[in-house]
Amino acid sequence: MNQHFQEQNSVEKTILDNGLKIVTEHVESVKSVAVGIWAKTGSRNETEKQSGVTHFLEHMLFKGTETKSSYDIAMSMESVGGYLNAFTSSEYTCYFSRCLNTNLSRALDVLSDMVLNPSFPEDEIQKEKNVVIEEMKMYRDSPKDYLLEEFSAHLFNGHPLGRSTLGHEESVSAFSREDLYQYMTDRYQPSNLLVAVAGNVDHDQVVELVSEVFAEIESKPLKELDQTLTDYETKKIKLSRPIEQTHLIMGRRGLDYDHDDKYQLLLANTVLGGGMSSRLHQNVREQYGYCYTITSFNQSYKDTGMYGIYVGTDEEYVEHVRDLIQKELDKLKEEPIPEKELFEAKSQLKGKLLLSLESMSSRMRRLAKSEIYFNRYITLDELIENIDGVQSDEVQHFAQNFFQGEIFSEAVLTPEG
Repeated sequence: MNQHFQEQNSVEKTILDNGLKIVTEHVESVKSVAVGIWAKTGSRNETEKQSGVTHFLEHMLFKGTETKSSYDIAMSMESVGGYLNAFTSSEYTCYFSRCLNTNLSRALDVLSDMVLNPSFPEDEIQKEKNVVIEEMKMYRDSPKDYLLEEFSAHLFNGHPLGRSTLGHEESVSAFSREDLYQYMTDRYQPSNLLVAVAGNVDHDQVVELVSEVFAEIESKPLKELDQTLTDYETKKIKLSRPIEQTHLIMGRRGLDYDHDDKYQLLLANTVLGGGMSSRLHQNVREQYGYCYTITSFNQSYKDTGMYGIYVGTDEEYVEHVRDLIQKELDKLKEEPIPEKELFEAKSQLKGKLLLSLESMSSRMRRLAKSEIYFNRYITLDELIENIDGVQSDEVQHFAQNFFQGEIFSEAVLTPEG
């Protein structure tokens, strides 16, 4: 018997007997829908030998099914003004479409066909290996991306989270059709899939359409890897390449998605490096002109996270920039954020949340990620209440524990010569 839940007025959830979850959000005022089939599997679910298989599989599902060619897949939505795409992260993979609500069944049909009946043509596998290897080269050619990959590899040394989602040339070059089918058997079971739809949509219709395709498929046990986190040790990484700028990342392991202090970090991060009005941008760029780009970033996972500050600057300014960054971190620890500045940071966060409501794709992603990480829908009211509830002294206390220089690692990429 399928389980049905009314998450809130416009959000509903159904769990099929085989464990597949369906979440929808009804938005009356639009004529479109965003549809996503999510697999709760990412690069952290790969062995070293499988490194990059989740991302490679994402590419290959567009290369044809038992009844559709890659051209048929592309035209299925483009011919009616919609589009198809996909993305892979460390913890999930999403295949999605945006289209008119009248084409909902078409979108679900092509997406489910891709996920359930991929053909993996041998010649396409060989071509796509070259494509992904070129993608790796593209990221390696970007100093910022290259440095971030090296920083992440250190931060989670010996753990799959430290590996690139793309994998490496040796592992990708070795993939076979059997490897792809086996990984799908291991990880793409109905109990590990989620269908999320946002827009002018009827929940019961979505359940009916999804059930027609998925309901009779029995869920087999998932293959799980040991995900125990390795110990974190601080480190200074020094690299050089034939580039013009010096690139610097300072950071540490961060907080998981459901950490008690996540809202304090969110606000501290906004004050510190969230946009052109942030302290780092105003001080390092606007006051001193030491850089073009300086920003802070925060990435959460189900059991840990990554936090960092990135800047690209001239080699002669590196020490000055490092000192200025440290001064801003010390200031957060030593002085409460003034009420006006904290109010503006809260307004910035709430404004972004409200603006995201105008995008059905953003709503669909929020639906799915709420379910993946919290097993329930996190309402906008709850988010806003939690943001508003953070006090200045709480952020200061958090900063005193979190922004300790002795647990920050550093990665520097300098010009050769």
